[in-house]
Amino acid sequence: MPGDVISVRVWNQESVSGRVRVRPDGKVSIPFLNDIEAGGLTPQLLSKRLQVRLKEFVVDPVVTVTLEERRPIQISMLGEVARRGSFELEPGSGMLQALAIAGGLTEFAHGDQIFLVRNSPTDGKTLRIRFDYDSLTRAQGRGPAFRLQSGDVIVVE
Repeated sequence: MPGDVISVRVWNQESVSGRVRVRPDGKVSIPFLNDIEAGGLTPQLLSKRLQVRLKEFVVDPVVTVTLEERRPIQISMLGEVARRGSFELEPGSGMLQALAIAGGLTEFAHGDQIFLVRNSPTDGKTLRIRFDYDSLTRAQGRGPAFRLQSGDVIVVE
């Protein structure tokens, strides 16, 4: 995924090996090969593609690709939370982690009026999902299992 840091190791070829960050266009730059599409590929699939491409320069290349660092997700918090603004969270974080990093709800917040606003990159539609603070803290319903994505906006009324 764009923003992730991967390690590319080519056995006995230190000049081609190293750590690279996946650019916003989903590509990485590798010596001899220039730009290679990496976004959306598993480390194993990227490794195989690099092996095929490196055969022009290296005899029987052995390539290992590992994910070194996942890009944090970026969310925005608005409304009745202690700290409003943009925050970075670990991938896989949920609504409670987001509320915690924003310092929790203010005394004026309505716990049953927590909304997630997400824009769909594929069809341009906006999704709005309502959450209830008590259900989140009691691990009831589907809310606690919901995972945030970069670009999500959380509004607490």
